[in-house]
Amino acid sequence: MAVNINLALMSLVFLVAFSAIDHAQAAVFDVTTHGAKPGGDITAALTSAWKDACAASGNNQVVVPKGTFKLGEVSLEGPCKGPIEFQNHGTVQAPADPSKFKDFWIQIIHVDGFTLSGGGTFDGQGQLAWKSNNCANDANCGVFAANLKFSFLTNAIVKDITSLNSKYFHIILLGCKHMQLEQLTITAPADSANTDGIHIGRSSLITISDIKIGTGDDCISIGDGSQGVTITKVTCGPGHGISIGSLGKYKDEEPVTGITVTDCTITDATNGVRIKTWPASPSPGTATGLHFENIDMTNVENCLLVDQGYCPHGICKAQIPSTIKISDVSFKNIRGTSTSVEAVKISCSKSVPCEKVHLENIDIKFTGSGEYKAICENVKPTFAGIQNPPACTGSSAE
Repeated sequence: MAVNINLALMSLVFLVAFSAIDHAQAAVFDVTTHGAKPGGDITAALTSAWKDACAASGNNQVVVPKGTFKLGEVSLEGPCKGPIEFQNHGTVQAPADPSKFKDFWIQIIHVDGFTLSGGGTFDGQGQLAWKSNNCANDANCGVFAANLKFSFLTNAIVKDITSLNSKYFHIILLGCKHMQLEQLTITAPADSANTDGIHIGRSSLITISDIKIGTGDDCISIGDGSQGVTITKVTCGPGHGISIGSLGKYKDEEPVTGITVTDCTITDATNGVRIKTWPASPSPGTATGLHFENIDMTNVENCLLVDQGYCPHGICKAQIPSTIKISDVSFKNIRGTSTSVEAVKISCSKSVPCEKVHLENIDIKFTGSGEYKAICENVKPTFAGIQNPPACTGSSAE
């Protein structure tokens, strides 16, 4: 017993000593000590501060103080010698001209142990980009810059910041693992094109919680290769809801699996919770283990939607079925009000009908006039509890 106590005390002493050493090594790299001026362009100063912090041992901080600053396109790259935190306490503004960027405004890439925090705002100044967005008429339209792109990060936290008026998607996760996003505010007007709040692609073990999102597109969209994503306590609206997809537009997309959406509120949105895949998929794919539970909706058009003929603006080969197989899906405790007579629609592919779809305690009240109904195509769902609108009987592909 005494040996165990002594070992425990030795371990505690070691941890305290290690913490003290690590803290002593930590340093603050303020952009103002690297040449940044209030109201000025901090592109060079931020890049310099990041390089110095990344090259230093310990838990280091790159700091943008309170105030308003200009910032051009920047890629802050790792790997770094230790964990690194980017604290933005001010308002950082992007150039308004969309031609000044490629696919991002600010990118963090190849870092293990990254934190973004500080309570500040990243203002993408996207008004000119939204006016010139031609994606409604051109399937091959170019994309504008995302406010924040996180590429190939591990053990990362993004918290307590605001993303405002991005030219395109606000936040993109690509190839990330073990990442938390929490206590964020993401805002753009309801008519701002393609301003998805958070887009996740080819990332795993992602947690999104306590976030307020109102944009002109999906509040959250989950792309191919996403695995083990948990979304909880998100307030969404205006926008296009919380979506898995779109999937099946490109060749050799990776499977989507293990997506859970719980305890969210969606208001004044065109969609509530949605799974969407393109027709005429160039390669087969799968989406499985998709679960939505405890969702409150107010004034939402399509509250519960599986759309395997997703074809925005009619720019696709709608007559060719999707080859994305959807299975193991549940919708539980979905309640609220809908402006559509088709508040519940599960429209699956003729070539690969959906399997293992379950609806439980669906209570959505219709606020308009007409025949209120649920629609099921190429699927035979199971039901439990309340079903309002009345449960559809389901069908299989001929």
